[in-house]
Amino acid sequence: MTQKEIAWDQLLNQTRTLIQDAADREEAMQHICALLHREVPHYDWVGFYMVDPLAENQLVLGPYVGEPTEHIRIAFGEGICGQAADSRKTFLVPDVSKESNYLACSPSVQSEIVVPVLKGDELIGEIDIDSDTRGAMGEQDRNLLESIAKEVAEMF
Repeated sequence: MTQKEIAWDQLLNQTRTLIQDAADREEAMQHICALLHREVPHYDWVGFYMVDPLAENQLVLGPYVGEPTEHIRIAFGEGICGQAADSRKTFLVPDVSKESNYLACSPSVQSEIVVPVLKGDELIGEIDIDSDTRGAMGEQDRNLLESIAKEVAEMF
């Protein structure tokens, strides 16, 4: 294992511990955001968008760490988050300026990854990460975040 793989493995283990030790889901997700934001230098904004049980096909902003965003609600199909919600697939966007459907949270954002949180076939929410560096995220990020999404899904 490389140093980076060991570090990713440690982040996943720390995530499991945060989930076990948290008082509730909200606290666990907030701690996960803080951990990822602090430990991964290219994660400039880390947050969860959750499916709103009171509104059809809508995501609502959950716990996050980073600059405030005006995107409190996102309809399925709208922006990268909405596309991921519709498809229930991870979206890895190396250059957001090339996306016609991109919702800009901040002018400094260059790349984004959105990972669905699924309980079986049911979409619970998403992990959304923005980076101020173009092409910052790759397959290792995808693998880590998809593993974390599975851990988060177990809380529901």
